Amino acid sequence: MSVIRRAIQVGFELKVFFTRNVFAPANPLLRGVLSGDKAERRHRVLVVVDESLAQSRPELGAEIEGYFPAASGNLDLVCPPLVIEGGERTKNSYFHVSEIHSHVDRYHVDRHSYLIAVGGGALLDMAGLAAATAHRGLRHVRVPTTTLSQADSGVGVKNGINAFGKKNFIGTFAPPFAVVNDFGMLDSLSDRDKRAGYAEAVKVALIRDRDFFEAIEADAARLAAFEPPAMERLIRRCAELHLDHIAGSGDPFEFGSARPLDFGHWAAHKLEQLSEYKIRHGEAVAVGIALDLVYARNMGFLDAASVERALQLLERLGFELCANELLHLDSQQGLIVLNGLEEFREHLGGQLAITLLKAIGKGFEVHEMCLPKIIDAIYELEERQSRRAKIHRAFG
Repeated sequence: MSVIRRAIQVGFELKVFFTRNVFAPANPLLRGVLSGDKAERRHRVLVVVDESLAQSRPELGAEIEGYFPAASGNLDLVCPPLVIEGGERTKNSYFHVSEIHSHVDRYHVDRHSYLIAVGGGALLDMAGLAAATAHRGLRHVRVPTTTLSQADSGVGVKNGINAFGKKNFIGTFAPPFAVVNDFGMLDSLSDRDKRAGYAEAVKVALIRDRDFFEAIEADAARLAAFEPPAMERLIRRCAELHLDHIAGSGDPFEFGSARPLDFGHWAAHKLEQLSEYKIRHGEAVAVGIALDLVYARNMGFLDAASVERALQLLERLGFELCANELLHLDSQQGLIVLNGLEEFREHLGGQLAITLLKAIGKGFEVHEMCLPKIIDAIYELEERQSRRAKIHRAFG
Protein backbone atom coordinates (compact mmCIF):
# COMPACT_ATOMS: atom_id res chain seq x y z
CA MET A 1 0.00 0.00 0.00
CA SER A 2 1.19 3.54 -0.73
CA VAL A 3 -0.28 6.90 0.14
CA ILE A 4 0.30 10.55 -0.70
CA ARG A 5 -0.49 13.02 2.05
CA ARG A 6 -0.53 16.81 2.02
CA ALA A 7 -1.79 19.18 4.67
CA ILE A 8 -4.29 21.69 3.29
CA GLN A 9 -4.69 24.87 5.26
CA VAL A 10 -7.38 27.41 4.45
CA GLY A 11 -7.54 30.71 6.28
CA PHE A 12 -10.74 32.63 6.95
CA GLU A 13 -11.22 36.08 8.38
CA LEU A 14 -14.61 36.44 10.02
CA LYS A 15 -15.59 40.10 10.38
CA VAL A 16 -18.54 41.37 12.41
CA PHE A 17 -19.38 45.06 12.11
CA PHE A 18 -21.70 47.10 14.32
CA THR A 19 -23.65 50.09 13.07
CA ARG A 20 -27.04 51.76 12.83
CA ASN A 21 -29.05 52.40 9.66
CA VAL A 22 -26.79 50.36 7.40
CA PHE A 23 -28.79 51.24 4.27
CA ALA A 24 -28.77 55.00 4.86
CA PRO A 25 -27.00 56.62 1.88
CA ALA A 26 -24.70 58.53 4.23
CA ASN A 27 -23.53 55.34 5.97
CA PRO A 28 -20.31 54.21 4.24
CA LEU A 29 -19.94 50.88 6.07
CA LEU A 30 -21.59 48.49 3.64
CA ARG A 31 -20.02 50.22 0.63
CA GLY A 32 -16.59 49.74 2.20
CA VAL A 33 -17.29 46.11 3.09
CA LEU A 34 -18.39 45.21 -0.45
CA SER A 35 -15.89 47.29 -2.42
CA GLY A 36 -12.87 46.59 -0.26
CA ASP A 37 -9.61 47.64 -1.85
CA LYS A 38 -10.79 46.83 -5.39
CA ALA A 39 -13.06 49.77 -6.03
CA GLU A 40 -12.38 49.56 -9.76
CA ARG A 41 -14.13 46.17 -10.04
CA ARG A 42 -17.91 45.99 -10.51
CA HIS A 43 -19.83 43.67 -8.23
CA ARG A 44 -23.34 42.34 -8.64
CA VAL A 45 -25.49 42.30 -5.51
CA LEU A 46 -28.56 40.16 -4.81
CA VAL A 47 -30.45 41.03 -1.62
CA VAL A 48 -32.85 38.70 0.20
CA VAL A 49 -35.13 40.17 2.88
CA ASP A 50 -37.12 38.46 5.63
CA GLU A 51 -40.85 38.82 4.89
CA SER A 52 -41.81 39.74 8.46
CA LEU A 53 -39.15 42.45 8.48
CA ALA A 54 -40.42 43.80 5.16
CA GLN A 55 -43.93 43.95 6.59
CA SER A 56 -42.88 45.72 9.78
CA ARG A 57 -40.63 48.13 7.86
CA PRO A 58 -42.41 48.78 4.55
CA GLU A 59 -39.89 51.47 3.64
CA LEU A 60 -36.95 49.04 3.76
CA GLY A 61 -37.21 47.82 0.17
CA ALA A 62 -37.01 51.36 -1.18
CA GLU A 63 -34.10 52.14 1.17
CA ILE A 64 -32.15 49.18 -0.18
CA GLU A 65 -32.93 50.03 -3.80
CA GLY A 66 -31.86 53.62 -3.20
CA TYR A 67 -28.67 52.72 -1.36
CA PHE A 68 -26.70 51.11 -4.16
CA PRO A 69 -26.93 53.83 -6.81
CA ALA A 70 -26.03 56.40 -4.16
CA ALA A 71 -23.33 54.27 -2.51
CA SER A 72 -20.93 53.49 -5.29
CA GLY A 73 -20.67 53.20 -9.03
CA ASN A 74 -19.21 49.68 -8.79
CA LEU A 75 -22.09 47.97 -6.94
CA ASP A 76 -25.00 46.84 -9.11
CA LEU A 77 -28.20 45.70 -7.39
CA VAL A 78 -29.42 43.12 -9.88
CA CYS A 79 -33.12 43.29 -8.97
CA PRO A 80 -35.42 44.61 -6.23
CA PRO A 81 -34.91 42.82 -2.90
CA LEU A 82 -36.25 39.27 -2.98
CA VAL A 83 -38.72 38.95 -0.08
CA ILE A 84 -38.92 35.45 1.43
CA GLU A 85 -40.80 34.19 4.47
CA GLY A 86 -38.73 34.05 7.63
CA GLY A 87 -38.98 31.99 10.77
CA GLU A 88 -38.55 28.24 10.93
CA ARG A 89 -40.99 27.67 8.05
CA THR A 90 -38.37 28.96 5.62
CA LYS A 91 -36.10 26.09 6.70
CA ASN A 92 -38.67 23.32 6.43
CA SER A 93 -38.15 22.62 2.73
CA TYR A 94 -35.61 23.16 -0.06
CA PHE A 95 -38.01 25.40 -1.96
CA HIS A 96 -36.58 28.76 -0.91
CA VAL A 97 -32.99 27.61 -1.48
CA SER A 98 -34.00 26.80 -5.06
CA GLU A 99 -35.78 30.14 -5.34
CA ILE A 100 -32.53 31.97 -4.50
CA HIS A 101 -30.57 29.70 -6.86
CA SER A 102 -32.93 30.63 -9.69
CA HIS A 103 -32.26 34.33 -9.08
CA VAL A 104 -28.51 33.69 -8.96
CA ASP A 105 -28.77 32.03 -12.36
CA ARG A 106 -31.19 34.54 -13.89
CA TYR A 107 -29.16 37.58 -12.92
CA HIS A 108 -25.71 36.05 -13.52
CA VAL A 109 -24.60 36.39 -9.90
CA ASP A 110 -21.08 34.94 -9.84
CA ARG A 111 -18.47 34.11 -7.19
CA HIS A 112 -17.24 37.71 -7.13
CA SER A 113 -20.81 38.88 -6.52
CA TYR A 114 -22.61 39.24 -3.19
CA LEU A 115 -25.68 37.63 -1.73
CA ILE A 116 -26.85 39.82 1.15
CA ALA A 117 -29.40 38.25 3.49
CA VAL A 118 -31.32 40.62 5.76
CA GLY A 119 -33.37 38.92 8.44
CA GLY A 120 -33.55 36.61 11.40
CA GLY A 121 -31.48 33.53 12.06
CA ALA A 122 -33.69 31.09 10.16
CA LEU A 123 -33.58 33.17 6.97
CA LEU A 124 -29.82 33.59 7.34
CA ASP A 125 -29.39 29.82 7.73
CA MET A 126 -31.40 29.12 4.59
CA ALA A 127 -29.85 31.91 2.50
CA GLY A 128 -26.39 30.87 3.68
CA LEU A 129 -27.00 27.36 2.37
CA ALA A 130 -28.07 28.83 -0.98
CA ALA A 131 -24.96 31.03 -1.09
CA ALA A 132 -22.64 28.16 -0.15
CA THR A 133 -24.01 25.85 -2.84
CA ALA A 134 -24.48 28.22 -5.81
CA HIS A 135 -21.27 28.16 -7.90
CA ARG A 136 -19.75 26.27 -4.92
CA GLY A 137 -19.81 29.46 -2.90
CA LEU A 138 -20.92 33.05 -3.36
CA ARG A 139 -19.75 35.92 -1.15
CA HIS A 140 -22.40 35.90 1.54
CA VAL A 141 -23.04 38.96 3.71
CA ARG A 142 -25.37 38.57 6.66
CA VAL A 143 -27.37 41.45 8.09
CA PRO A 144 -28.97 39.87 11.18
CA THR A 145 -32.09 41.70 12.33
CA THR A 146 -33.03 39.98 15.60
CA THR A 147 -31.38 39.95 18.99
CA LEU A 148 -30.85 36.21 18.65
CA SER A 149 -29.21 36.36 15.24
CA GLN A 150 -27.04 39.38 16.07
CA ALA A 151 -25.79 37.82 19.30
CA ASP A 152 -25.46 34.21 18.20
CA SER A 153 -26.58 32.45 15.04
CA GLY A 154 -25.82 35.24 12.58
CA VAL A 155 -22.16 35.43 13.59
CA GLY A 156 -21.46 31.71 13.17
CA VAL A 157 -20.25 29.56 10.28
CA LYS A 158 -23.22 27.20 10.00
CA ASN A 159 -25.91 27.21 7.31
CA GLY A 160 -28.76 24.80 6.89
CA ILE A 161 -32.36 23.74 6.59
CA ASN A 162 -34.47 21.12 8.36
CA ALA A 163 -35.32 17.71 6.92
CA PHE A 164 -36.77 14.37 8.06
CA GLY A 165 -38.17 16.02 11.16
CA LYS A 166 -34.69 17.03 12.31
CA LYS A 167 -33.32 20.53 12.76
CA ASN A 168 -30.45 21.56 10.43
CA PHE A 169 -30.20 18.09 8.84
CA ILE A 170 -29.07 19.56 5.51
CA GLY A 171 -26.38 22.22 5.66
CA THR A 172 -22.84 23.42 5.26
CA PHE A 173 -20.04 25.09 7.16
CA ALA A 174 -19.22 28.23 5.22
CA PRO A 175 -18.05 31.41 6.94
CA PRO A 176 -19.83 34.53 5.67
CA PHE A 177 -17.84 37.19 3.87
CA ALA A 178 -18.98 39.61 6.57
CA VAL A 179 -21.65 40.15 9.20
CA VAL A 180 -23.19 43.59 9.70
CA ASN A 181 -25.15 44.02 12.93
CA ASP A 182 -27.46 46.99 12.50
CA PHE A 183 -28.82 47.84 15.95
CA GLY A 184 -31.52 49.97 14.35
CA MET A 185 -33.10 46.79 12.94
CA LEU A 186 -34.05 45.74 16.48
CA ASP A 187 -36.40 48.68 17.00
CA SER A 188 -39.30 47.11 15.12
CA LEU A 189 -39.13 43.74 16.88
CA SER A 190 -41.82 42.51 19.24
CA ASP A 191 -40.85 42.23 22.90
CA ARG A 192 -40.90 38.46 22.52
CA ASP A 193 -38.36 38.56 19.71
CA LYS A 194 -36.19 41.12 21.48
CA ARG A 195 -36.03 38.85 24.51
CA ALA A 196 -35.31 35.61 22.63
CA GLY A 197 -31.63 36.38 22.07
CA TYR A 198 -30.95 36.89 25.75
CA ALA A 199 -31.02 33.12 26.33
CA GLU A 200 -27.98 32.56 24.12
CA ALA A 201 -26.11 35.29 25.96
CA VAL A 202 -26.89 33.69 29.34
CA LYS A 203 -25.79 30.36 27.87
CA VAL A 204 -22.37 31.50 26.70
CA ALA A 205 -21.83 33.49 29.91
CA LEU A 206 -22.61 30.45 32.04
CA ILE A 207 -20.16 28.20 30.25
CA ARG A 208 -17.41 30.69 29.39
CA ASP A 209 -17.41 34.04 31.22
CA ARG A 210 -18.50 34.65 34.81
CA ASP A 211 -17.89 38.40 34.43
CA PHE A 212 -20.32 38.50 31.52
CA PHE A 213 -22.89 36.59 33.57
CA GLU A 214 -22.57 39.16 36.34
CA ALA A 215 -22.86 41.99 33.80
CA ILE A 216 -26.12 40.47 32.54
CA GLU A 217 -27.33 40.25 36.13
CA ALA A 218 -26.49 43.92 36.69
CA ASP A 219 -28.31 44.87 33.48
CA ALA A 220 -31.26 42.50 33.99
CA ALA A 221 -33.87 45.19 34.73
CA ARG A 222 -32.69 47.31 31.79
CA LEU A 223 -32.68 44.26 29.52
CA ALA A 224 -36.18 43.31 30.64
CA ALA A 225 -37.25 46.84 29.71
CA PHE A 226 -35.43 46.48 26.35
CA GLU A 227 -33.27 49.54 26.83
CA PRO A 228 -31.07 49.83 23.69
CA PRO A 229 -27.71 50.48 25.41
CA ALA A 230 -28.10 47.36 27.58
CA MET A 231 -29.17 45.26 24.60
CA GLU A 232 -26.22 46.49 22.55
CA ARG A 233 -23.76 45.64 25.33
CA LEU A 234 -25.18 42.13 25.56
CA ILE A 235 -25.09 41.58 21.80
CA ARG A 236 -21.51 42.81 21.40
CA ARG A 237 -20.09 40.63 24.15
CA CYS A 238 -22.11 37.57 23.19
CA ALA A 239 -21.02 37.88 19.56
CA GLU A 240 -17.41 38.32 20.65
CA LEU A 241 -17.47 35.17 22.79
CA HIS A 242 -18.95 33.16 19.94
CA LEU A 243 -16.27 34.42 17.54
CA ASP A 244 -13.56 33.66 20.08
CA HIS A 245 -14.81 30.09 20.23
CA ILE A 246 -15.01 29.67 16.44
CA ALA A 247 -11.53 31.12 15.95
CA GLY A 248 -9.82 29.52 18.93
CA SER A 249 -11.47 26.16 19.62
CA GLY A 250 -9.46 24.26 17.05
CA ASP A 251 -12.65 22.71 15.65
CA PRO A 252 -14.69 25.45 13.94
CA PHE A 253 -16.36 23.00 11.54
CA GLU A 254 -17.20 20.43 14.24
CA PHE A 255 -15.20 17.49 12.99
CA GLY A 256 -15.23 16.12 16.53
CA SER A 257 -18.22 15.02 18.60
CA ALA A 258 -18.37 18.00 20.96
CA ARG A 259 -20.55 21.08 20.64
CA PRO A 260 -19.51 23.09 23.69
CA LEU A 261 -21.57 26.16 22.76
CA ASP A 262 -24.73 24.07 22.60
CA PHE A 263 -25.32 24.01 26.35
CA GLY A 264 -29.04 23.42 26.86
CA HIS A 265 -29.61 22.67 23.18
CA TRP A 266 -30.23 18.92 23.20
CA ALA A 267 -33.63 19.53 24.79
CA ALA A 268 -34.19 22.89 23.06
CA HIS A 269 -34.04 21.45 19.56
CA LYS A 270 -36.53 18.73 20.47
CA LEU A 271 -38.89 21.22 22.13
CA GLU A 272 -38.91 23.36 18.99
CA GLN A 273 -39.80 20.32 16.91
CA LEU A 274 -42.52 19.14 19.32
CA SER A 275 -44.11 22.58 19.32
CA GLU A 276 -44.02 22.67 15.52
CA TYR A 277 -41.69 25.64 16.00
CA LYS A 278 -44.28 27.72 17.85
CA ILE A 279 -41.69 27.99 20.62
CA ARG A 280 -38.96 30.43 19.58
CA HIS A 281 -35.41 29.07 19.57
CA GLY A 282 -34.34 31.38 22.40
CA GLU A 283 -37.35 30.37 24.49
CA ALA A 284 -36.54 26.70 23.96
CA VAL A 285 -32.89 27.32 24.87
CA ALA A 286 -33.96 28.98 28.14
CA VAL A 287 -35.93 25.86 29.06
CA GLY A 288 -33.04 23.63 27.96
CA ILE A 289 -30.57 25.62 30.06
CA ALA A 290 -32.86 25.42 33.09
CA LEU A 291 -33.21 21.65 32.63
CA ASP A 292 -29.46 21.08 32.40
CA LEU A 293 -28.81 23.37 35.37
CA VAL A 294 -31.17 21.43 37.63
CA TYR A 295 -29.81 18.15 36.26
CA ALA A 296 -26.22 19.24 37.02
CA ARG A 297 -27.25 20.06 40.59
CA ASN A 298 -29.06 16.70 40.94
CA MET A 299 -25.88 14.94 39.79
CA GLY A 300 -23.72 16.84 42.28
CA PHE A 301 -21.80 18.75 39.60
CA LEU A 302 -23.06 22.23 40.47
CA ASP A 303 -24.00 23.84 43.78
CA ALA A 304 -27.63 24.71 44.47
CA ALA A 305 -26.95 28.42 45.01
CA SER A 306 -25.44 28.83 41.54
CA VAL A 307 -28.35 26.97 39.97
CA GLU A 308 -30.91 29.18 41.69
CA ARG A 309 -28.98 32.30 40.74
CA ALA A 310 -28.99 31.32 37.05
CA LEU A 311 -32.65 30.28 37.08
CA GLN A 312 -33.67 33.55 38.68
CA LEU A 313 -31.74 35.52 36.07
CA LEU A 314 -33.61 33.76 33.26
CA GLU A 315 -36.89 34.52 35.01
CA ARG A 316 -35.96 38.16 35.57
CA LEU A 317 -35.28 38.47 31.85
CA GLY A 318 -38.82 37.24 31.21
CA PHE A 319 -38.35 33.57 30.30
CA GLU A 320 -40.54 30.68 31.35
CA LEU A 321 -38.53 27.67 32.47
CA CYS A 322 -40.97 24.97 31.52
CA ALA A 323 -43.01 24.26 28.39
CA ASN A 324 -45.93 21.88 27.94
CA GLU A 325 -43.93 20.07 25.27
CA LEU A 326 -41.41 19.07 27.93
CA LEU A 327 -44.11 16.75 29.34
CA HIS A 328 -45.41 15.20 26.10
CA LEU A 329 -45.59 11.39 26.25
CA ASP A 330 -45.26 8.76 23.54
CA SER A 331 -47.45 5.66 23.18
CA GLN A 332 -45.30 3.89 25.77
CA GLN A 333 -45.81 6.75 28.26
CA GLY A 334 -42.21 7.88 27.92
CA LEU A 335 -41.21 11.54 27.75
CA ILE A 336 -40.65 12.31 24.07
CA VAL A 337 -38.14 15.07 24.80
CA LEU A 338 -35.66 12.42 25.93
CA ASN A 339 -35.35 11.31 22.30
CA GLY A 340 -33.50 14.58 21.82
CA LEU A 341 -30.42 13.06 23.43
CA GLU A 342 -29.95 10.44 20.72
CA GLU A 343 -30.81 12.92 17.98
CA PHE A 344 -28.21 15.30 19.41
CA ARG A 345 -25.58 12.54 19.36
CA GLU A 346 -26.54 11.36 15.89
CA HIS A 347 -26.27 14.84 14.39
CA LEU A 348 -22.49 14.80 14.92
CA GLY A 349 -21.91 11.08 15.18
CA GLY A 350 -19.54 9.48 17.64
CA GLN A 351 -20.24 9.47 21.33
CA LEU A 352 -22.76 11.64 23.11
CA ALA A 353 -21.18 14.92 24.22
CA ILE A 354 -23.22 17.19 26.50
CA THR A 355 -21.90 20.39 28.05
CA LEU A 356 -22.82 20.94 31.70
CA LEU A 357 -21.63 23.34 34.41
CA LYS A 358 -19.35 22.85 37.37
CA ALA A 359 -19.44 26.56 38.25
CA ILE A 360 -20.77 29.75 36.74
CA GLY A 361 -18.41 30.48 33.86
CA LYS A 362 -16.98 26.94 33.78
CA GLY A 363 -18.48 24.32 31.52
CA PHE A 364 -17.36 20.73 31.15
CA GLU A 365 -18.36 17.76 29.03
CA VAL A 366 -20.10 14.49 29.91
CA HIS A 367 -20.68 11.50 27.64
CA GLU A 368 -23.67 9.95 29.31
CA MET A 369 -26.81 11.25 31.00
CA CYS A 370 -28.81 9.66 33.81
CA LEU A 371 -32.40 9.50 32.55
CA PRO A 372 -34.10 9.28 35.99
CA LYS A 373 -32.23 12.45 37.06
CA ILE A 374 -33.33 14.24 33.88
CA ILE A 375 -36.94 13.21 34.55
CA ASP A 376 -36.68 14.50 38.12
CA ALA A 377 -35.39 17.81 36.77
CA ILE A 378 -38.27 18.07 34.28
CA TYR A 379 -40.91 17.62 36.95
CA GLU A 380 -39.12 20.03 39.27
CA LEU A 381 -39.28 22.69 36.56
CA GLU A 382 -42.98 21.94 36.06
CA GLU A 383 -43.59 22.46 39.77
CA ARG A 384 -41.56 25.65 39.83
CA GLN A 385 -43.54 27.03 36.90
CA SER A 386 -46.81 26.09 38.58
CA ARG A 387 -45.82 27.89 41.80
CA ARG A 388 -44.88 31.02 39.88
CA ALA A 389 -48.19 30.96 38.01
CA LYS A 390 -50.13 30.73 41.28
CA ILE A 391 -48.21 33.66 42.75
CA HIS A 392 -48.79 35.69 39.60
CA ARG A 393 -52.54 35.00 39.71
CA ALA A 394 -52.70 35.87 43.40
CA PHE A 395 -50.80 39.14 43.18
CA GLY A 396 -51.39 40.15 39.55
